[in-house]
Amino acid sequence: MLPLAFLLAALSLVAQKQPLTYYLPGVEYDPDIPTPEAFLGYQVGEWHLSHDQQLFYMRALAAASPRITLTEYARSYENRPLVYLTITSEANHARLEEIRQEHLALSNPGQSAKADVAAMPTVLYQGFSIHGNEPSGGNAATLVAYYLAAGRSAEVQRILDETVILLDPCFNPDGFQRFSTWANMHKNENLTDDPQDREYNEAWPRGRTNHYWFDLNRDWLPAQHPESRGRLRVFHEWKPNILTDHHEMGTNSTFFFMPGVPERTNPITPWENQELTGKIGAFHAAALDEIGSLYYSQEGYDDFYYGKGSTYPDANGSIGILFEQASARGHLQSTVNGPLSFPFTIRNQVVTALSTQKAAVELRTDLLDYQRRFYRDAMQEARKDARKAIVFGEPADQARLYAMVEVLRRHQVEVYRLGKPLEIEGKAYQPESSFIVPMEQPQYRLVRALFDTATSFQDSVFYDVSSWALPLAFNVDYDELSAKAFSKSLLGEAVRGLAPERKIEPPSVSQYAYLLEWENYYAPRALNFLLSKGLRAKVATRDFQLEGRNYAKGTVLISVQNQAGSPAQVHQLVVRASAEAQAPIHAVSTGLTPSGIDLGSNDFEALKPPKVMILVGDGVSGYGAGEVWHLLDQRYGMQVSKVETDGLAGSNLDKYTVIVMPNGSYSNVSKEGWDKLREWAAGGGTLITIEEAANAARKQGLASLKAREKPKKESDTTERRPYERLDADRGSENIGGAIVQAEADLSHPLFFGYRRSAMPLFRSNRLFFEPAGNAYATPAVYAEGPLLSGYIKDKNLERIGGSAAAIVSGAGQGRTICLVDNPNFRAFWYGTNRIFANSIFFGSVISRHAVEKAGGPAPAGQR
Repeated sequence: MLPLAFLLAALSLVAQKQPLTYYLPGVEYDPDIPTPEAFLGYQVGEWHLSHDQQLFYMRALAAASPRITLTEYARSYENRPLVYLTITSEANHARLEEIRQEHLALSNPGQSAKADVAAMPTVLYQGFSIHGNEPSGGNAATLVAYYLAAGRSAEVQRILDETVILLDPCFNPDGFQRFSTWANMHKNENLTDDPQDREYNEAWPRGRTNHYWFDLNRDWLPAQHPESRGRLRVFHEWKPNILTDHHEMGTNSTFFFMPGVPERTNPITPWENQELTGKIGAFHAAALDEIGSLYYSQEGYDDFYYGKGSTYPDANGSIGILFEQASARGHLQSTVNGPLSFPFTIRNQVVTALSTQKAAVELRTDLLDYQRRFYRDAMQEARKDARKAIVFGEPADQARLYAMVEVLRRHQVEVYRLGKPLEIEGKAYQPESSFIVPMEQPQYRLVRALFDTATSFQDSVFYDVSSWALPLAFNVDYDELSAKAFSKSLLGEAVRGLAPERKIEPPSVSQYAYLLEWENYYAPRALNFLLSKGLRAKVATRDFQLEGRNYAKGTVLISVQNQAGSPAQVHQLVVRASAEAQAPIHAVSTGLTPSGIDLGSNDFEALKPPKVMILVGDGVSGYGAGEVWHLLDQRYGMQVSKVETDGLAGSNLDKYTVIVMPNGSYSNVSKEGWDKLREWAAGGGTLITIEEAANAARKQGLASLKAREKPKKESDTTERRPYERLDADRGSENIGGAIVQAEADLSHPLFFGYRRSAMPLFRSNRLFFEPAGNAYATPAVYAEGPLLSGYIKDKNLERIGGSAAAIVSGAGQGRTICLVDNPNFRAFWYGTNRIFANSIFFGSVISRHAVEKAGGPAPAGQR
């Protein structure tokens, strides 16, 4: 009976309300500062805080305590405020701007030698719950803020005197709100720890992501979302010495803190960074030991990809710290380590937040001096680097080029317009369409992180992607300049702010026609606007010249006559389209061309207004679906419908011209749903599959794809391997994220608007398909030596080389466009977004003779 009684007592203990001293040190607190319980009406841990409750409490603290100011730095897509608290002593608050400027001098090698680190406070950025359904951090933030606002101990006072703390209570307000609603609406009065209970099994898309279902903890480097952009601005306004990132992990785990796997540290990061991370880790270990919590370090997680919150600081003279707490995913769960309560998860986060503050005080001069040396040493490394600058340019697409400049500038990278024309190995760079980044600058290491490519690594396992080279993602020409090729005269005007203003001349009035150049990144936005207003448009499938200008395949023709409106109304709409999309549209006065097709040629294909449906729900990647939704909604200004996979059978598909299947298994689609989709496709619809969705389409007879066989083994003998290598060996088989090259047919509608057939693609799957039997149905194949950057095991590279990157197949009158790689990855692969846009706008004009015909569904045993 003793074990049963003990278990019941333990369950009772973890389920009950906890006193404040369970979380915080038993010191004296200022009674004029409201406790979380007094403000909320319940103790932290009894319910999941909603974002608005957390925000209102932080505002109350700022109003009540002279130690705190609150700053709103951004708004989420759902218009929720993102805020941070500046917490320090009253004396420091009185000279806060002076402290900030003195601190920033540490990152300026020209000024840092004069800085007196002995007299400077450390700057600590503490951030919580960037994944909304990892809520212990955001709930802990209220307690940490209260401790600093109200604590009257000598230790608290020392922290306030010797640090400036930027406390960011919720990195992801939309996801945090979404998850809190789920957890609270399913909470039992009598808590159950059954993992099968609905409380612990969120509905799709779950609360991890932001409004558009993006993982914000991968957006520190791409910086494509308002939450990240605001956070980066705060980071660089202060350049903290430590940044902490409080997360959760699997329920049956314990607690993790950095450092991560040593062999998987990004080689650009100085080793001293990891040594300081280890010293800080000792404070966490001591704090967790004191309360008896299990933990681990230096395994599982790594510091390789600089786009994560715990690694981005490492490229900026700071120390990034990842905390991972086993997640209750609700209020109480049974685990292999015993009952896991929500209050317990919060306490571990509080304890390590406070141990970080202690480390920031005790290691203060070490951290400040490291930051100074980081930037000083970076400049010395830059001077020794054989590369003196990187030049990049894109003559045909100002929007895409400026978007890349904007990313660089968000990271404080010095960027200049090219000062004079430059030619390198046959590539011409012109000042009006090119920029140059000198290597000798404080952000040298981050420049390397953004531009460097690599195909050789110390380890073959990566927690995230193994390459993210910016010029490949944006598909712009770039070259590294040696000392011989570089001169300071190449540095033109410095880019101020984020990027130069895009300037597009409005189209003049025409009584004949207008031509929309398709090379511009936002041309799809302009075309969608015009089609949505009822104008007719056609796309050129051949090149031509007209009135002194060369027009390429993909140019969109808007004739003036025979439209629903008058010529003046057509002009008004064309001007609006050009202005809103910042895409050039040219007025022409004749249809007779001196070269190429005339404007009345049958080689102009009529376009249909796209009506797009995105399949979402169980069996679909939330990330993939969100990338599609974000691109169409935010950048192209398109109306889209998101339809659940399990509701496909009951949906009216006739209203859609395009259906998108993002990456996924589609295991949730019923037989009736597949039948309806096949009927719609056969009737002339355009079905677009991305990554693994191709397999689902193949199995259901919607696409004709032949999997590439594995290469024959040289020997049938299996080599023995140590058991301890099992996880690493299996991990090395994955393609977690690398950049490969494909060769594209630029005459194919899928590649209208491109000028280079060599196409960098982002690969994160193990799909290998043979080129289609129809000679015209494979508009892109991978190069024989496809790897441009990142890690892919040799045997997987063999299967990729020469395989299909895009196949057009289909049954009946429809077309199924299978994109083997993700053209919309994390919203920063601007270079391949056009492939997806072309699939939507031009898929229906692909000749039926260039379609690989699909049969019926595969037999059950072959699915």
